[in-house]
Amino acid sequence: MERMKRVIMLADCQSFYASVEKSAHPEYANRPLVVAGDPARRSGIILAACPIAKTYGITTAERLSDALAKCPDVVVVRPRMSEYIRVSLHITDILQSYTDLVEPYSIDEQFLDVTGSLGLFGSPEDIALRIQQQVMQETGVYVRLGISDTKVVSKMACDLFAKKNKNGIYVLPKEQIADTLWPMPIRDMFMVGSRMSRHFYKMGIHTIGDLARTPLPRLRDRWGVNGEVLWRIANGVDQSPVMPSTFHQQQKGIGHQMTLPRDYTTWSEIQVVLLELCELVARRSREKSLMGSVVSVGCRGIDFDKPTGFSRQMKIEEPTHITDEVYEAAKTLFLRHWDGEPVRRIGVSLTDLVPDTEYQLTWFDEREQKRELEKATDEIKRRFGDTAIMRASSLQKAGQAHDRSRKIGGHYR
Repeated sequence: MERMKRVIMLADCQSFYASVEKSAHPEYANRPLVVAGDPARRSGIILAACPIAKTYGITTAERLSDALAKCPDVVVVRPRMSEYIRVSLHITDILQSYTDLVEPYSIDEQFLDVTGSLGLFGSPEDIALRIQQQVMQETGVYVRLGISDTKVVSKMACDLFAKKNKNGIYVLPKEQIADTLWPMPIRDMFMVGSRMSRHFYKMGIHTIGDLARTPLPRLRDRWGVNGEVLWRIANGVDQSPVMPSTFHQQQKGIGHQMTLPRDYTTWSEIQVVLLELCELVARRSREKSLMGSVVSVGCRGIDFDKPTGFSRQMKIEEPTHITDEVYEAAKTLFLRHWDGEPVRRIGVSLTDLVPDTEYQLTWFDEREQKRELEKATDEIKRRFGDTAIMRASSLQKAGQAHDRSRKIGGHYR
């Protein structure tokens, strides 16, 4: 086998949330286990299912009630997002002991470039095995690793082969793509979903190899730059480096959306949550020392077959990260475009960001006082928790701030 010029790995944690819970609860080692929304109410969706649970046909993203019908004895655990983040960061530390080129792709997947580490730790397979053993020993999580010359092929090597291998490791050099990857169905290719698969079938493209051999101009004519991206993936063409600083770039926008526990039908209810969202977006902007001059608001109803709602934005006079100013714009947009239909999801965002050192001082308003007041409340929340100081409106029945303070990413800590 020709030695690869670059050695890129994709490390994927098997059933990550479920693995963390099984490690924390050895008594569940030989039992089917799922992590799901609210075990007490037997509601929500499956966020992760252990391999034993999957043998019963339980899948990620299905309803908990459906999973219980398949396996009434399954252990149901409420998600603990802070613990999953802690374990993910621990795994990052382990990977960084082998190379300083580690790029998180998601909470349970990370790319690493070990090209410069081969002289220290041995062959790619040796490094992968050592990583597997160390992660398992220190966290109880089983890691599968795909290895190739590029990030995109290492991702497919992991998803299509390493996850099915007994040892959880698979090496796919570029010169073996035609023999190994191209015979695979097009629906299995990275970045190809069911809808795109149907488009390919109509074009007579059924395998990854069919796509790789399709003339590039034909794909460009059909999908523009996206057609070329898919062609490059099929051919394993990817020069992008593993970048540890991927998540430290200047943000283009700061936003937050919230799915409500029930339909909100009145403006008096909606404005409580709208204010909470504006406060959250403004606070995050202040934490990052950024201000925005475009406020966007969107909402949706619960019926996806008959969608209702809107998404609109407006430019304000001066960049801001003051809650009241963001709220006034958001309120104007909502009242202007809301059709009165029940609302189940609301989102607010702030874009056109600039550093908060770039603002115009004025003599006749109270912006500077408001800015200092909000910095003081931010510090109180940072030190004592989000509920240490709250707006009175959030104490109403419609308020979600107190419940949200107990969650990370929409799930309980």
